Amino acid sequence: MTASRERSPGLAAAVAAALLAVGCGGGSGDQPAKARATVIQNKGSDTMVNVAQAWAEDYHEIAPGVEIEVSGGGSGVGIAALIKGAVDIANASRNMKPEEIEQARRNNAGKEPKEFVVGYDALAVFVHKDNPLAYIDRPTLARIFGETGDITRWSQLGVTLPGVSDDTIVRVSRQSSSGTYEFFREHVLDNKDFKLGSRDLNGSKEVVELVGHTVTAIGYSGMGYATPSVKMISLAADAQAPRVPPSIEAVLDKSYPLARSLQIYTLGEPEGAVRAYVDWILTDAGQQVVERSGYVPLPTAQRKKP
Repeated sequence: MTASRERSPGLAAAVAAALLAVGCGGGSGDQPAKARATVIQNKGSDTMVNVAQAWAEDYHEIAPGVEIEVSGGGSGVGIAALIKGAVDIANASRNMKPEEIEQARRNNAGKEPKEFVVGYDALAVFVHKDNPLAYIDRPTLARIFGETGDITRWSQLGVTLPGVSDDTIVRVSRQSSSGTYEFFREHVLDNKDFKLGSRDLNGSKEVVELVGHTVTAIGYSGMGYATPSVKMISLAADAQAPRVPPSIEAVLDKSYPLARSLQIYTLGEPEGAVRAYVDWILTDAGQQVVERSGYVPLPTAQRKKP
């Protein structure tokens, strides 16, 4: 879905005011514009890295004096950087833990992390496009991925894969610093450990790519990473519950069992250029980027007016 890039006179004025408030470090007016650029450091969730890069690119068009440097590494990496005061914004596909919030306070003169929900996601279960499996329930998923799980072959699920002689299930997971990993562990495995022997990858994109190249694979990732090589299967909370496909409607009404919010964190209330950028993300223009990136934007009532 392609969305137009909005420019609001009110927003442009707010951005300009924020940049003036940040200042140029006392340099002369003859300095090159590059030297006067305000840099916002943004780090964290791999689920969100694509949308964060798209935000940065769109925002630079309306605020050319602001550069947003985006990097991934996982929600845990972004949160750790925020705790150290090393970034302005941490992206996270999970909520900060109470102990992380307390550590951030101690490390940063009492500043408490401020959470902004910036969109929603269905943590999707992916299989290869040629896999006939159409749905799975959460307890069965735990029997595949959990440490005590007893399902290791597709035939145990009544699934016959075309052209496959060894139907051993290839489990594709994420590294432990990933918010997606932690969310799956909490909501599917009831905080128990994963079974050893999975393919634990660094990025959301890599999970989907491996599943797309491996007929016997199953993995989990954000819905924004879907490609024609894979399919997102429906999910049921248990064997008696409805089978719900990952969709915008099912995420917003939380009927999809692995619906989750996507958030960014700052240390205390953001100020200056960071404040203007966060506010823009929450406007229609910023939320169009969320939708364009394959995620679920905030309902209109939750958005900021430019």
